[in-house]
Amino acid sequence: MNTFGKKFCFTTFGESHGRAIGCVVDGVPAGLSINEAFIQAELDRRKPGLNKFATARKESDKVEILSGVFEGLSTGTPIAMVIFNENQKSGDYENVKDLFRPGHADFTYFHKYGFRDYRGGGRSSARETAARVAAGAIAKLLLASLHVKVQSGICAIGGIEATEYDFSRVANSEIYALDAGVEEAQKAKILEAKNAHDSVGGVALVHVLGAPKGLGEPLYYKLDALLGEAMMGINGVKGFEIGEGFHAATLKGSQNNDAMTPEGFKSNKSGGILGGISNGDTITCKVYFKPTPSIFLAQETIDKDANVLTCNLKGRHDPCIAVRGSVVAEAMAALVIADLLLLNMGSRMEHFHAIYG
Repeated sequence: MNTFGKKFCFTTFGESHGRAIGCVVDGVPAGLSINEAFIQAELDRRKPGLNKFATARKESDKVEILSGVFEGLSTGTPIAMVIFNENQKSGDYENVKDLFRPGHADFTYFHKYGFRDYRGGGRSSARETAARVAAGAIAKLLLASLHVKVQSGICAIGGIEATEYDFSRVANSEIYALDAGVEEAQKAKILEAKNAHDSVGGVALVHVLGAPKGLGEPLYYKLDALLGEAMMGINGVKGFEIGEGFHAATLKGSQNNDAMTPEGFKSNKSGGILGGISNGDTITCKVYFKPTPSIFLAQETIDKDANVLTCNLKGRHDPCIAVRGSVVAEAMAALVIADLLLLNMGSRMEHFHAIYG
């Protein structure tokens, strides 16, 4: 499936080395102010070639809105956006067209479809996530009108973990680090891997502030389950936590429960979600990215005829996909919340009568 969401949904298209990538966003209410400069700014945060901690591939990621917007406002019809690819070097992949790159989707795509686009991974490339960020920017504009804010940052790189989370500094960090105390060590970890022709993994932290109580559909469209689906659908993500996450399995109920007062919850181990429904507290999740599979070390592999070969990659690749991936995780969280906001409008008769009564 190439479509995500039920009411506020988007479909992406395109490949890493094709002519363009893009998306169609459907379900946007008419009359939403569409700030094109904001959408571009979101894409600029994710685009490649920003610094030495990212791939050297240079793409402007200039977005063009093709439909669904008139005089700066959404019309209620599908919003189509396209980003033309500008800096493909398809020749870098000629030597891997018949073999399977370790850690990539080459093997599974081939056995599912019978052939594959070997140029940069084709549809399985993280290049496609630029379209998700564009769609997420539309969702953010909708959320902003309700004073809901989504933010993200890097809390761990290669096992070097943040002890403080300061989202205000993320925009001024080359690796979107949350903790100034460990940022230089995290940068050094990335460059160490890069200089060794290797890669390193990392963890992104995502917060949603101001989300109202009641978002999430029991039993099969729960907020935490949907966030998990959204995050696990991002290239290279291998783990996901809500609130206390995996550590909750080591606690007693008396330690894990969030005590309640008339002023609100005294803690937030639930990550802002109870029974799959938002409780009004900050929604918190962590997204775990594996090391970039594209590395410049010789690796044993096979080709489509099961011949044993050595894979020697060329090209331009991120030494740590978690950094730019954090922007994608933020966009996906915004898309989830926008979708559930629209779905929640029909949960009570008073909502129904407020519109039609």
